[in-house]
Amino acid sequence: MRPIGLFYFITMKSFNSGRPKKYFYQSHYKSAGFSGLGRRRPMGRPVQKIDPARFINKAIQDEGVENYTPQHEFQDFKIDQQLIAAVAAKGYKIPTPIQDQVIPQIVDGLDVVGIADTGTGKTAAFLLPLINKVFINPEEQILIVAPTRELAIQIDQEFKSFVRGMGMFSVSCVGGMGIGRQISELRYRYSFIIGTPGRLKDLIQRKMINLSQFNTVVLDEADRMFDMGFINDTRFIINGMPKSRQTLFFSATISNEIERMIREFTKNPVRVSVKTRDTSKNVEQDIIKVGEGRTKLDVLNNLLSQKEFNKVLIFGRTKYGVEKLSRILLREGFSVESIHGDKNNSQRQKALSMFKDNRVQVLVATDVAARGLDIADISHVINYDMPSTYDDYIHRIGRTGRYNKRGMALTFVD
Repeated sequence: MRPIGLFYFITMKSFNSGRPKKYFYQSHYKSAGFSGLGRRRPMGRPVQKIDPARFINKAIQDEGVENYTPQHEFQDFKIDQQLIAAVAAKGYKIPTPIQDQVIPQIVDGLDVVGIADTGTGKTAAFLLPLINKVFINPEEQILIVAPTRELAIQIDQEFKSFVRGMGMFSVSCVGGMGIGRQISELRYRYSFIIGTPGRLKDLIQRKMINLSQFNTVVLDEADRMFDMGFINDTRFIINGMPKSRQTLFFSATISNEIERMIREFTKNPVRVSVKTRDTSKNVEQDIIKVGEGRTKLDVLNNLLSQKEFNKVLIFGRTKYGVEKLSRILLREGFSVESIHGDKNNSQRQKALSMFKDNRVQVLVATDVAARGLDIADISHVINYDMPSTYDDYIHRIGRTGRYNKRGMALTFVD
């Protein structure tokens, strides 16, 4: 691509004919008058009207940007030396800003509200001090609540990587997987339960989880919990816990509704915010407006044929649309997998694993994949369908440009 005024000029092969075609996609497009932006989501929630100019943002070069200087090294934290060694074995050298500021507060037993950009290492920020809490008191039990099974499983995997060989155990309690095995695992010794609100509530009502034994709770991706309608299940869970609990509350965005949740669930929390902007400085953002006589499929096909589009996450709005698009791309010869709500947990984990391990070039997903997933080296995020809200957009494009690597986000506009 090379810039031409306010446009980028792309020479591509036609999706159907194979002949070279010339496409324009417009940058710095400021009209908000696109048709379709007022359509309703399948679940009845209106699509937020978003000025397309908000989808345009240049990545910021490192030169001249003030770098954060940590106040601690990992060995400075008041955590067990086994954990320090585990951190070193994972290749973590210096704490990220959220880790640097949050870990001492959690170690001191305080309630914490952590607000940070996506991909900033917040999982380790709460896992390390809570694992240490169990080292100090082996009877301690920790509850971690996450909005999606993928995020809960990812947290569980990171927990296991820290405590390998230490005799500390967890149970993952998520929907979409057989409840029988989870009930069986809950009969054995564990220190952590990591789960989704609906499945946790089910197990609590079955008397398999005794909330009175849990003095610590983590609410991860709390804004997504609210968006997905889990607030009542979450309230049910927390109201069953001791009043003297330690509550850790993590969210990438804070709305008025989230503020009410914070007041309801925490007591005099320490607020730690390391957000400097809505979207990562490492993500180049632009829009694609497809001209007359050309389809989104034409343009998408030719984008994916370019060498630099080597690990691409594509977002669609509906389960049906995601599955249809993935099958079309597969017929066109691309290596592709999909994840959405109609796939069972085994299918979704297989698709994620293949994408993470670079066995497929493309993953097509609904917003179930937009939050919390840590997938290395995604080169591009493509919003094939417009996000329903700007918050959804932030979390979609947060899958690229992680850990100081560059990424690109492109949004098709109607």
